[in-house]
Formats: sequence, C-alpha cells, structure tokens
Amino acid sequence: MATTFFTANSLDLKHHHNQIPFNFNSPRRTKKSPFFYCNSSKSPPKPPIPDLSEDPKKQNPSLADQLKTLSTTTLSDSPQKPTQLLTKPKSVWVNPTKPRPSVLNLQRQKRTSYSYNPQIRDLKLFSKKLNDCENSEDAFLKVLEDIPHPPTRENALLVLNSLKPWEKALFFFNWLKTQDSFPMETIFYNVTMKSLRFGRQFQLIEDLANEMINNGVQLDNITYSTIITCAKRSNLFDKAVEWFERMYKTGLMPDEVTYSAVLDVYAKLGKVEEVMSLYERGRASGWTPDAIAFAVLAKMFGEAGDYDGIRYVLQEMKSLGVKPNLVVFNTLLEAMGKAGKPGLARSLFEEMVAAGVSPDAKTLTSLVKIYGKARWARDALDLWQRMKSNGWPMDFILYNTLLSMCADLGLQEEAEKLFDDMKLSENCKPDSWSYTAMLNIYGSGGNVEKALNLFDEMSKRSVAINVMGCTCLIQCLGRAKKIDELVTVFETSIARGVRPDDRLSGCLLSVVSYCESGQDLDKVIACLQISNPRLVSFVNLLESEVGIDTIKNEFKSILNDTEVEARRPFCNCLIDICRKRDLVGRAHELLYMGTIYGLYPGLHTKTPEEWRLNVRSLSVGAAHTAFEEWVGTLSEMVNRYEPLPELLSASTGAGTHKYSQGLGNAFELHVKKLSAPFRASEEKPGVFVASREDIVSWVQSKAV
Repeated sequence: MATTFFTANSLDLKHHHNQIPFNFNSPRRTKKSPFFYCNSSKSPPKPPIPDLSEDPKKQNPSLADQLKTLSTTTLSDSPQKPTQLLTKPKSVWVNPTKPRPSVLNLQRQKRTSYSYNPQIRDLKLFSKKLNDCENSEDAFLKVLEDIPHPPTRENALLVLNSLKPWEKALFFFNWLKTQDSFPMETIFYNVTMKSLRFGRQFQLIEDLANEMINNGVQLDNITYSTIITCAKRSNLFDKAVEWFERMYKTGLMPDEVTYSAVLDVYAKLGKVEEVMSLYERGRASGWTPDAIAFAVLAKMFGEAGDYDGIRYVLQEMKSLGVKPNLVVFNTLLEAMGKAGKPGLARSLFEEMVAAGVSPDAKTLTSLVKIYGKARWARDALDLWQRMKSNGWPMDFILYNTLLSMCADLGLQEEAEKLFDDMKLSENCKPDSWSYTAMLNIYGSGGNVEKALNLFDEMSKRSVAINVMGCTCLIQCLGRAKKIDELVTVFETSIARGVRPDDRLSGCLLSVVSYCESGQDLDKVIACLQISNPRLVSFVNLLESEVGIDTIKNEFKSILNDTEVEARRPFCNCLIDICRKRDLVGRAHELLYMGTIYGLYPGLHTKTPEEWRLNVRSLSVGAAHTAFEEWVGTLSEMVNRYEPLPELLSASTGAGTHKYSQGLGNAFELHVKKLSAPFRASEEKPGVFVASREDIVSWVQSKAV
C-alpha cells in the first residue's frame, strides 16, 4: 500500500492560521489549501520534498540546494528497513568423481588422562588456601611461598585446575613460567584460557594465544574452541570469525563443539547464507548436528521471522532422529512467535508436553506472549489453568506477561484473579510492573475508583511507581475530567522519583486537547510545563501571528528531540488543540508537516477499484482534518474532470476497548456535518464508503 504525500506545487502555507482551508460552497478550492495525491500501490514513489522557499525561476538547482531541501523534511533516527535474509545458500558445484573434503573432525579431542597422585590431598587443601586468599597478586604470591610440594607437571595442573577466580589462575600460570621447572605445554595454556573465559577476558586469552604462536607452542582444537567461544560470549563476533578462519589455515579441523559455536557466531552476525553453507558442508562431511546446533538455526530463522526456515529445521531434526530438548523447544517457540504462527506454536507446545518435556517459566512466558499478540485470550487463560493444575513453574515475568495480556485484551475480571493469586503467592508478590498492568487495565476501562485505590495501595505497601503506571492513571483521570486528582497523582509521582518521559508528556498534552478552558486547563498546563516546557511554548506559538517557517522549524526541532513512537501522538494532540481553539488553518499546517515528516504512513491507499483514507492511527481532530483535505482534493478532481475510482472509502478501524469507538462515532458526525455522501458500510465495521457517482453528484450540487 502506498503512502500519500502533499505535493509542493499544490501548496501555499502562507495563508492566515485562522482561515478555513477550503470553502464547501465554492465549486473550487482556494489555491492556498494543501491537498493529497493518491499514488499507485504497485510501485510507491519516494515522497516529493516540498521546498517552501524555492524560487520558481530556478530551473536547475545545485546539489547543495537539493540536499538542503532534503534536510528540511528528514527527522533524525528514522527506522531502517531490515535486511532481507535468505534461507538457502547459493548452490556450489562439486565434482562427483572426487570425495568431498571434510570441513570438521567428527571425533572430539580426547582429554588428557591423569594418573594417581599421592600428593593430591595436600594440593587440594593448598588450592583452597589460594582460592580463599585476597584477590591481589602480592597476597597470592605470599601464599604460594608455602606450597607443600615442588611444582611438577602433574602437581601444577592439579592446582591450576582447582583455581576458580580467573585472576588467580592467571597469577599461578605466570608464576609457573618464572619457575622454569618444565616446559609450558598446550594443556597449561588451555586450562588458563578456560578460566579466563569464565571471566570473559578475551583480550587476555588472545594475548596468550599469540604468546603460544611466538613460542612455538601448538594450538589444538580445545585452544581454538576456547578462543572462539570466549569471543562469542563477549559479543566479539568478528574476532570469533577471524580465529575460526585462522584455524582452517593451519590445517586443523574443528570438532563438533567448535563448529556449533561458529554456526552461532555467524547466525548472530545475520549471515544466513554462511550459516547454511557451513551447515550443509558439515552434513556432507558426515556430521550429525546435536540439539544445540539446531537451536542455533531455529533462533536465527526466528529472528528473521522466516517460517520456511523454521520448518526446515523441524524437518531436519525429524529426518535425523534428533529429539529436541527444552532449550530447543523454547527457541522454536520464540521463533514461531516472531514468525507470527500462534497455531503452530500451540501445536509445538502440545508436542513438547506429549514428549515428556516439562515446560519451564521461559516456555510458558513465550507461549503467553504469542497468544496475547494473536489476541487468543481463551487459549492464554486455559494455559494458566493448566499451569496451576500441573504445578508448572511460575515467576514474576510470567505473571506480569499474563497481566499485560489481560490489559491488552481488556480482561479485567481475569486480571484481578491473577493479581490476587500473586498476592497469595510466597515467591511472586506483585511488583511495580504488576501494579502498572493493573493500572493500565483500570485506566483503559475507565474505572477511576479502583485505579485510585490501587495507587493508594502502592504507597501503603511501598511499591515504587514508574512512569508507565503514572501515565496510565493520568490518562484515566483526564478522560474522567478528574483534574484535581490528576494533579495530585502527577505531583506525588514526581515527588516519588518518577522522571517524565515523552509518553507522559503526550498524555498530558492529550488532556490539554479536550480540557475546557479555565482553571482545570491551567492546572494541566502547569503539569505539562514541568514535564515538557517546550510543548507549552509551542502551543502558545501556534496561537501567535508568526509565519509558517517559524512553526515548521520549531516543530521539527521538537520532533527530533522526541522518541520516535511519541512523535505521531504529539502531532495528533497538537492538531486537536488547534481545532479546539478554532485554529483550523494551523491544524491543516500541522497535518501537512506531519505527513512530510513521515508521521502518517499509509494515510492514503489506492487500487484501481478503490481509494481509501486510513485514519485509524489519527486522533479525532486529525481525522477530521485529513478528511477535509481528502474531500477537497476529490472536489478539485471532479471539477477538473479527472478520473476517480468506482469506490471511495474512509477507515476508522473497529476496536474493542471502551474508548476505541469514539473515533468512529466522531468521524460519522463530522461526515454528516459536511453533508458528504459517505455512509457506514454494512459489511465492514469502521468503514465509510461512497461511490464515484455519489461524489460527482455531491460536488456538482455544491457548485449550483
């Protein structure tokens, strides 16, 4: 679906901000009114960049001028499109007359066997002293002076293996090198590196590896595996790849452990083709991947939302007879959720239970999130009952996920039962996020009394209030016109350490948009002044006589300082405020600027049969403004005898929350006010339709 934008040539924003953008009694709109064009959905063009100060005589602008124009319509931190990932590598020709070269060693490197040491008791006690001493080199060396037996190769390995802190393992290894009692073999470096890996000390491990190379000490499979896995744990994926490639250059084949680790590294780098190439080459060498390797593949395809890839993993496991363990099931469930397959996730969970694998809290949390996203409330609540009856583990995250799902679906009664269960639980008492979810539920349902009682309960139980809970409660009180209580909640929250963010500021701005003038409005503006003083200054600027360039520059500056998800709500509320104060021209200017800044993608869509105005993500005032613009554009097209599609429609959406029907009802009233020929669709809730003949007839009747 294509995004529709204003065109620069059709717009002159120099009109006074209190003028109505077009006259319904006139057959043609004034030239000063902005309007939308609807572009084809098949090949959406890039949005035209309006230049409000462009010299019409300038035929060939310089590159600098073009870039300057681009900068005026580009906001910072714009989201980037994810890279398209391929699930299958490019095919590689293999000579069938020659055997395929192996890419991994199917036999894990054997551990060094230890013979019985009669001094083991003394050395174990001494190792305990080393572990318990102060974690400094001086203190460590002082204890070493009392070593009960001279350091032989076997004694040194036993002590080195017994040291838990990586610092002390490194101290002892360095001390051994100064004793010169025996040559430092590969095994000493490997044991020290493994200890350093627990502390994620990759740089020290790499230094030891380079020391081995310089001293002619051979690096074996365990050495490379330790280096690569430490780099992976330290999120140094490029380093892991570098050492893997160096391993191959030495002619040493990685074992299964190293190979699986490298698969995970490439997967984390998003290199799907490389992962699949390594996987297929390993399989061709006779490798049978274990459950961990399949978990890596499943997670990679899950991150990409690639259902075909997830299905491929399941088929491979089945064909090889590899039974998934709990880790693999959890990874596959998360992948199903990201791929948007709730039904398959449910089937996989049932298969898991049937296989005798008991779910943990992570399993259940993933499944609840999937059900909540799909709005499968009944399945989620049935799962909760099974958790209680089967005694499956419940933790904070799982309880809070269930509460959040109830909040999203408006399930107040079920949420209250969950919340009461948490209060009776010994290990999962409600925390700040639990209370926030309940505040969201009561706020969305307009239950002011219960929301305030819960807020008071948080104070009595010393539960910290967070900015999200404060926002939910203020939104509830604002809708109920409980302004005094709103101010009390805001001031109490600030006093308890809540730092206002853009969502809270947007909530207060929303209350300003529908609050009547007088003392109540002044009280809300005083709160907004504390939360975001720039918004208060900008609202005052909208009422002044300043030109559009000043408005545009300040608005862009505010948006650049605002979180991306709060930018459109800010614009919606500002348009509502303008319409509330009869600044209709300013409202149209703000809608224009919001459109060129990309705040309303998909506002207009077009097919050969139907043009649609999508106002679902707009506020009431913004939806009215967009509809006026659209109808004005259609009127001009009729007057210019330009073709229209057979059907024209406007969609407000059909929500399930108590307040979600407000947009549809307000939009219908505005359509009737304008006498526009749109009527509510009988087949599609929240959609208003008009035929081409209705529009043409209506425009022509206005011209009479």
